[in-house]
Amino acid sequence: MATLTVPTSRTAIPGFLKNRAAAKLLALTAVAAILVPLANSHWGSNTWPHTLTIDLSHPLATASNWVIDNRDTHPLFLYGFGYVSNAVVLAVRAVYLTLLAAGWTGVTAFGALVAWRVAGVRLAAGTALAFLTCGALGMWVPTMQTLALMVVAVLTSVAVGALLGLAAGLSDRLDRALRPVLDTMQVLPAFAYLLPVVLVFGIGVPAAVLATVVYAAPPMARLTALGLRGADPEVLEAVESLGATARQRLLTARIPLARKELLLGLNQTIMMALSMAVIASVIGAGGLGDRVYQALASVDVGAALAAGVPIVLLAVVLDRVTAAAGEGGAQPRTIGWPYALAVTVAVALATRLLGNLDWPSGWTLHIAEPVNRAVDWMTAHLYSGVPVVGGTADWAGHFTTWILDPVRGGLQWLPWWSVLLLVAALAWLIGTWRTALTAVLAMAAIGVLGVWEPSLDTLSQVLAAVAVTLVLGFAAGVAAARSDRVERALRPVLDVCQTMPQFVYLIPVVALFGVGRAPAVAAAVVYALPAVVRITAQGLRQVDPAALESARSLGATGRQQLWQIQLPLARRSLLLAANQGVVLVLAVVIIGGLVGGGALGYDVAFGLAQGDLATGLVAGAAIVCLGLMLDRVTQPTERRARKGA
Repeated sequence: MATLTVPTSRTAIPGFLKNRAAAKLLALTAVAAILVPLANSHWGSNTWPHTLTIDLSHPLATASNWVIDNRDTHPLFLYGFGYVSNAVVLAVRAVYLTLLAAGWTGVTAFGALVAWRVAGVRLAAGTALAFLTCGALGMWVPTMQTLALMVVAVLTSVAVGALLGLAAGLSDRLDRALRPVLDTMQVLPAFAYLLPVVLVFGIGVPAAVLATVVYAAPPMARLTALGLRGADPEVLEAVESLGATARQRLLTARIPLARKELLLGLNQTIMMALSMAVIASVIGAGGLGDRVYQALASVDVGAALAAGVPIVLLAVVLDRVTAAAGEGGAQPRTIGWPYALAVTVAVALATRLLGNLDWPSGWTLHIAEPVNRAVDWMTAHLYSGVPVVGGTADWAGHFTTWILDPVRGGLQWLPWWSVLLLVAALAWLIGTWRTALTAVLAMAAIGVLGVWEPSLDTLSQVLAAVAVTLVLGFAAGVAAARSDRVERALRPVLDVCQTMPQFVYLIPVVALFGVGRAPAVAAAVVYALPAVVRITAQGLRQVDPAALESARSLGATGRQQLWQIQLPLARRSLLLAANQGVVLVLAVVIIGGLVGGGALGYDVAFGLAQGDLATGLVAGAAIVCLGLMLDRVTQPTERRARKGA
């Protein structure tokens, strides 16, 4: 019997360890059994130990004071940053004056002709209608201010991103060096970019443009490198066999073959630049974003909506035009660029001669007052006191009491070391030990910075918003994947929602829910939902048809096909949807600090408003660490993703 028992026991343990997840958890348990008693013996408190924090307030205040004192005298600012700031101001002013000189008719005509040249008559009519709507809402001048800032920021972002992408696409060493930098920049919420540039360049247009460039350049760099590295090797070999030099191969083969990726990078850069240009109103960018910000500060929903609608229209027009260009939808036989410029100049001159460069005041629709009356009615009838279902304020209160408060309380009740262990377990299960180490170090850095409690508050909002987003997003994505009718009905809604800048989402939630943490979560859910729905639906639709046909031939029902075939085979897409949902939710939860979200978002907003570098920069660094941790916890490695697929 002994000879039979021993081999059985020897095979049982390796069989258990063959399960990769179980082996990882067993190893992590062994490490925890050693480290946790040591941690408890030295630092017995549940919250992050004070002895493990670093107070950066004094050095940051010293650095801030040095910059402020030397901004007008030090050569670094006079001959370095000063020239950059002056160049940005002159460029934005030149574009703005050109737009004003063209008049509302000239700008509208040029926009419509460009859309006609790229995608045809339908988009041209939509573009003209969008510009006319901006004028009709009384927002022509702020729209031109935002457009001028956008033009300069996008051109600079495209130039910087293309150069970085070119270097990464042609050099493996530079690609490896840039990849972690771009990964980190991708998970940074927009707010985190504002305070450093404000410190160096002060409040105003230069800081807004440069923050926008830093925020919008990474997608151009990423997609440029991807396009260059994905060029067809056979085409490159054929060009090289003809004796072409490296420069000729780049200009005649690599770049033309990467045209689709380059134009997609332009599209993504434009959308991110517009989003950041609106957020940058907090640091004096002016334009439409400033109107929205001022209206939100005074809870004037009507004025905020009057400025928010042009932002959405501008985003939709820019998205459609650049997307059509990326798909090769040009109409060369319809209209040429010289003719478009000639028509624009002729229209602008005719408008100038007639003295109607400015939008006619008699053609303005004042929607702020009726919108505010509607909001007042909603407040009186829907905000509270609705029979049976309760009002929106009741929903916000219940969500805060039943979900946000318990999640926050639970996270803050957990011992600090257990939070690190939980992060390590999640990151290691979905990735590698390097992923887990990065996530743990990022979370530990939050404690070292001394913002453990507010970071857990922000994390509780993110987790609650992500849970709601994934439930709604997966359900809508499954419905869209299984029904063409549902997919067609959702497409225009998702298109509009996906092109709206983050700032605009705060307008309806403030009108419906007031201020607080629940409205910040609601705005984050609405912002992140389109990406989750799209990625989920696309992943389910791309499941191998042969697998579904085989399941149907065996008599599987539609529900069995979904749970046993489609969802397992679409695992990689579902993980990507979850990852994107987390990143997008974090971005808006931070901005929710402007409408009562509190925690890290409030600290950043307070630092920007008061010029408090220590508070704002430490909170910004904590946001970076939190975003990096959440990204690593929800992003599988390539090896793991391929195995799951």
